[in-house]
Amino acid sequence: MIMTMSNEIQALYQQLIDAWNNRDAHGMAELFTEDGESIGFDGSQSIGREEIFSHLQPIFEDHPTAPFVSKIKDVRYLGAEIAILRAIASMVPPGQSDINPKVNTHHTLVAVKNEGNWRIQLYQNTPAQFHGRPELVEQMTEELRDLLK
Repeated sequence: MIMTMSNEIQALYQQLIDAWNNRDAHGMAELFTEDGESIGFDGSQSIGREEIFSHLQPIFEDHPTAPFVSKIKDVRYLGAEIAILRAIASMVPPGQSDINPKVNTHHTLVAVKNEGNWRIQLYQNTPAQFHGRPELVEQMTEELRDLLK
């Protein structure tokens, strides 16, 4: 049962990544609970599906967003209806074929099960700059770069 639930949480995260990569603001927002929260790479905070959509839509319309390359590192359950997923991610800039280490990030997703469906309560996209530790930036970059092969 735990493996099935873990797969559900991983699938929810993958839907989030796919929606970003497809520049689908509506698709992303719909993955959240009604009062879910998204904290972006720049620290911007959006609360609730409508606000998440309103924040993302102009980004997708006005900017050539780069797709994520991501790797799930851990899924932990805090109970039968709440889980935390941790992943690492980076982006391949439009027109390029390699990861930009300057946008390496940690993704944290808190998922809750409501009426039989898993939804995102919190998604946080935290820069992984590792100030003063360039070897950690390179290690993360190489781990993600392996996914491009």
